[in-house]
Amino acid sequence: MKKMTKFEKLGLDKKLLETLDDAGFTTPFPIQERTIPVLLEGNDVIGQAHTGTGKTAAYALPMLQLISVKQGIQGIIMAPTRELALQITSEINRFAKNTGIKTATIYGGQGMGIQLDALRKKPEILVATPGRLIDHLKRGTIKLNNVKHAVLDEADVMLDMGFIEDIQFILDLTPEDRVTSLWSATMPQEIMRLAETNMNSPRKILVDSDDLSGAGIDQSFLILKDREKPKFVLDFIDGNIGQCIIFCSTKIRTRDVARILRKAGKRSVAIEGDMSQNKREDSMQKFRKSKADILVATDVAARGIDVPKVALVINYDIPNQDMVYFHRIGRTARAGAKGRAITLVSYSSVGEWNEIKKQTNVKMTDLNEKLGIEFKIPDPLKRGGDTRRRFDRSRSSGRRFTGRRPSARDQYDKRKKAQHITTRSYFSKKKRW
Repeated sequence: MKKMTKFEKLGLDKKLLETLDDAGFTTPFPIQERTIPVLLEGNDVIGQAHTGTGKTAAYALPMLQLISVKQGIQGIIMAPTRELALQITSEINRFAKNTGIKTATIYGGQGMGIQLDALRKKPEILVATPGRLIDHLKRGTIKLNNVKHAVLDEADVMLDMGFIEDIQFILDLTPEDRVTSLWSATMPQEIMRLAETNMNSPRKILVDSDDLSGAGIDQSFLILKDREKPKFVLDFIDGNIGQCIIFCSTKIRTRDVARILRKAGKRSVAIEGDMSQNKREDSMQKFRKSKADILVATDVAARGIDVPKVALVINYDIPNQDMVYFHRIGRTARAGAKGRAITLVSYSSVGEWNEIKKQTNVKMTDLNEKLGIEFKIPDPLKRGGDTRRRFDRSRSSGRRFTGRRPSARDQYDKRKKAQHITTRSYFSKKKRW
């Protein structure tokens, strides 16, 4: 077997190597091994790798080596969310402790005064969300004419959030001879056009770009009624060793689930868009420092969050697309660790869930089968007006009909998808995990 390359063989200077050694990093991840030498040579990079693969260090270490102290802002890193921006800053500060290089974080939701104070300290690296960075550029409180390195992190997310025009505006204010790196889990056409416009013959470095299976993560699903979800969530949490992230589809749902967990005495925190920035940061700090065992969050709020101790991800609601599913479950099994992902599928969401399952290449555990919770998907073409007959048959056979009895018009207009009928209550004495 080929011996893995060490950091010292990648061209990093002594100060950075000492910092890495002090932190216990001796062997680079594949994305680091392949991109660090390229960036140190001054080449642009398009990096495709999933979260948790070490991409922050892949672009931060070359940036730290090639910029100079007290020469103004020379590196900018754009991130889609506040939480990710703060996480990147924390990571860079960890690597920069022996360099004298300062970092400032610029994002919406924080007072301008705090950010102006940080800028007065003349940082060399700026980590920012695009919207707030543009605010500063228009006010004249930030200038980018001395930028040597520009990074677009989670570019596909920034595309989804409508930041592409903002990014273009920002890049147009930086020198053309800068080194640019773009990082994304996926590469849609809009991202590639952005790269063509703003990058100089970039090297494409793809690591596990085809791995959209969540391989290495124990994946399972449970089809159930929406009102049954809280009980099972508590069961799964009780059986988990390590931290847990619960993903919800809406802010209201996030608050509801967090409230249920607190009422049950669980050490939980939440992140959602209506929370103040101070509360969001407080929640993340508690979770990162293991003062909370459970984080309940929406997709945007939790994007890019890297907490090594997460052993379980629960999809309280199924995501709206398959890539979001892979991003969610990627919060666990970080850096080669093991992890589990459980998806709770409402009866009304089975069709969408089946489409997501088609994109995975690993076998998922069917918890309905494992726990003895049976369900039946009626053929919608045979339903017509025989609802009463199905209801009567279910009663006469000794099985409880637990689905709603819609009218024929209601069936046609509002319930086109198959409705699931529970034929065995989950309130059994079988072990649920």
